[in-house]
Amino acid sequence: MNRSARRRKTISRIRYCVASVGTFLRILVALLCMRGVAHAEELGRSADVSHTPALRLADADHAVVAWLDEQLDAIRERYVWFHTHPEVSFKEAVTSARIAGHWRDAGLRVTEGVGGHGVVGILENGAGPRLMLRCDTDALPVTEQTPLPFASKAVTELPGGGTTGVMHACGHDVHMTNLVSVVDFLSRHKQLWQGTLMVIAQPAEERGAGAKAMLEDGLFDRYPKPDAAIALHVSHDTPVGKLKLMPGYAMANVDSVDITVQGRGGHGSAPHTTSDPIVQAASLVMALQTIVSREVNPQAPAVITVGSIHGGTKHNIIGNDCHLQITVRSYDEGVRQQLLTAIRDKALANARLFNAPEPVIKNSEGTPSLRNDDDLAAQVRKAFVAILGEDALIDDKPSMGGEDFSRYGLAGVPILMYRLGTVRQARLDRYAEMGIPAPSLHSAVYYPDFDESIRTGVRSMVAASLSVLAARN
Repeated sequence: MNRSARRRKTISRIRYCVASVGTFLRILVALLCMRGVAHAEELGRSADVSHTPALRLADADHAVVAWLDEQLDAIRERYVWFHTHPEVSFKEAVTSARIAGHWRDAGLRVTEGVGGHGVVGILENGAGPRLMLRCDTDALPVTEQTPLPFASKAVTELPGGGTTGVMHACGHDVHMTNLVSVVDFLSRHKQLWQGTLMVIAQPAEERGAGAKAMLEDGLFDRYPKPDAAIALHVSHDTPVGKLKLMPGYAMANVDSVDITVQGRGGHGSAPHTTSDPIVQAASLVMALQTIVSREVNPQAPAVITVGSIHGGTKHNIIGNDCHLQITVRSYDEGVRQQLLTAIRDKALANARLFNAPEPVIKNSEGTPSLRNDDDLAAQVRKAFVAILGEDALIDDKPSMGGEDFSRYGLAGVPILMYRLGTVRQARLDRYAEMGIPAPSLHSAVYYPDFDESIRTGVRSMVAASLSVLAARN
């Protein structure tokens, strides 16, 4: 092979090697790029997941659980104080002062004396939504009969004379302890949220008057109206660790009607000379039962209950009058007015039937029906599932009980009230074995299993709060 041929062959080999190396490098670069893209996509997915609300809430919940482990003894002491210092409606001076002190210690701007003994606390933490959390502060004129070593010994005077015991038979001591603890946690963990926290300790819920009093005292004029309002209420027949929640109507309109039936008294041996108000009242009680059963749409919830009837003084005396006290329950405003009108019509017609003077009829409004906001309920439910799991949530059922938390909703604020389980399953099982229901709220023997209750209460309310307040990324 001559020199020229060898040169051409050498050049061809060099070109082949260069081409091969070029191909290898292009393949290597392509592989590296593909790996880089995949890694970037993986990082992107990780970044997206790390900022999902569920994981943010889970991380926050871990902080709540750790904080509760550290603070439980102090929280329990706080609960015992509230339990042993109950005050009836409109007399919650010591209780409200105690709460105001806790909130000042947590760094809130506090106003006392709103609507009586109401307390308002404000904690601002940058731009964001405005959330209101509420607890109620009053106790009931019930003498406690629980086995608790710190059972209430407090007493109060009755309007008609005498005294009775006082206890938090409706769980307001749990409500207060829970909210004070939630505020304490949120004030110490501002990195988890942003916006404005508005907390209120409301008096006179048991009288259905505290929310109205605070609103009439300018609650939403003196402070900007919140974007949402949340409260919890203890449940006497739900296991600890469980929550009940529902959208829509949850509690009823509550109205009271007092009817004084007028008669003409005389001797019991000569009823023909009298107009007997007792017989007239008995007839009216039976007539009232036909309103719900025969006049109201069967698909519309309604209740008329004659809870008290008083008349006469002695076996052989026919008195001049008889007094009936009636509670009226409904959801729909149209049904509410239908019931009140029908009660009046029946009372007047009954008097004419007995040729008696017109009765004295007095209506007094209790509380309007409570309707949980659909969107807020769905949002908070997701938060509860994120920290407690689906099994911890029980779909609640509407109650014919009343709650004046409803008034904040009527004032234009989306509201949600959910229920907190407070009784260990073993206790509930024991009641079932004995064939008796668990002691109801307002019972002298109701008490919560506190440690388990407060853990779920604080965790759930913090999660609900963070679902509304914008968290920093």
